[in-house]
Amino acid sequence: MKDDVVSESQSDVMDPARAAAFEVALGQSASIGPGSPLPPFFHQLYFWTPRPPDTLGRDGHPRVGGGLIPDMGLPRRMWAGGRLRFEQDLRAGIPAEKRSVLESAATKAGRTGPLAFVTLRHEIWQEGALCLTEWQDLVYREDPAPDAPRPVPPTARTDETDRREVRFDSTLLFRYSALTFNGHRIHYDLDYARDVEGYSGLVVHGPLLAQQLMLLAEKLMGSLAEFSFRASSPLMHFETATLCRNGPDLWVRGPDGRQVMQARASAQTLAHSD
Repeated sequence: MKDDVVSESQSDVMDPARAAAFEVALGQSASIGPGSPLPPFFHQLYFWTPRPPDTLGRDGHPRVGGGLIPDMGLPRRMWAGGRLRFEQDLRAGIPAEKRSVLESAATKAGRTGPLAFVTLRHEIWQEGALCLTEWQDLVYREDPAPDAPRPVPPTARTDETDRREVRFDSTLLFRYSALTFNGHRIHYDLDYARDVEGYSGLVVHGPLLAQQLMLLAEKLMGSLAEFSFRASSPLMHFETATLCRNGPDLWVRGPDGRQVMQARASAQTLAHSD
């Protein structure tokens, strides 16, 4: 590894109670106990990075600069997407280590102004084995001008073979923010989301949408080997979304037919002996 690579490491005991609480928040029965395999993406509940209030930005996130994420000079943060490669199950109640590096950071000119793209790579290890690798893509941008036209989102596919309607009310958004220690105000502070960042409601967490798609993919396809996702447009807390799947492709469709998120999954293959 080069000397100038920005990296950090965290440890967590992977408390089973936190995962069980998330199951309940999703409307499921609490089934996770010590030693239980964690569903895909449940590692988002762990490896908190609490910061004192005076180190937070206006949006409730830790201010950038001085850590993994450089200060790109743009105030609005969005989780644009990511990719995961699953090697083996993480298990609740067994200490784990998360090793993170800044893989790339660049600024580009977009149609609505400058954009900054940041990619982080995370590896999670448990009992000396690599369990998963995650690439996390973040986008930073300027505040919207009051008279700026809203971007037109793409239209979602309608050829799904499996679908499920889901709602994300303000209680679920609050619970997910609490369980992930995510202070981003767009998810629970309606005045801030509307008056400062220009949204029409509370914004459903991108990772929460991806989580629902992963759970659907695992239910229909079996244990996952890889999963990638990309956000297309924000979903508000008052909107009903449709989770869709056709083969390896998954997506979230908004109530007006727009594409909210698209994803692709591949399942683990079992080795057969002769």
